[in-house]
Amino acid sequence: MKRPTMPNRIPRRAAVGEKASFTRTLTDGDVSMFIGATWDVNPLHTDNSYMAQTPFQRRIVPGLLTASLLTHLGGLWAFLGSEMHFYYTAPVFIGDTITATAEVVKADAERGWVKLACACINSAGETVLTAEITGYPGKFEE
Repeated sequence: MKRPTMPNRIPRRAAVGEKASFTRTLTDGDVSMFIGATWDVNPLHTDNSYMAQTPFQRRIVPGLLTASLLTHLGGLWAFLGSEMHFYYTAPVFIGDTITATAEVVKADAERGWVKLACACINSAGETVLTAEITGYPGKFEE
């Protein structure tokens, strides 16, 4: 498949060592919209009374909402993901500020795919998610 050429973006190319990151605070509105789109009505995400009885004490952000922060970084590269592995290491709570990072760790120029090592880190410096994502970055103007 011939990929269209994208105008320049930052990062400009998906080469080994290239990195991207961004930071976002996850709000109750973000969680509500995510639940509305996915119908993930798990009481871990929706029920304050239930959560008060758990070790978490309060609602947690859906894991896939946290993981989806990585899609912004993929969008910078016009990335078409083909394989994703997420590893959740700590809960994310409503109001937490998360920094999502991605680094190209492998690249196959012949086939045009790359492998990303990704992480989501809260404002306390705690890694809440790690991920390995493989796919095809867009082609950009030189």
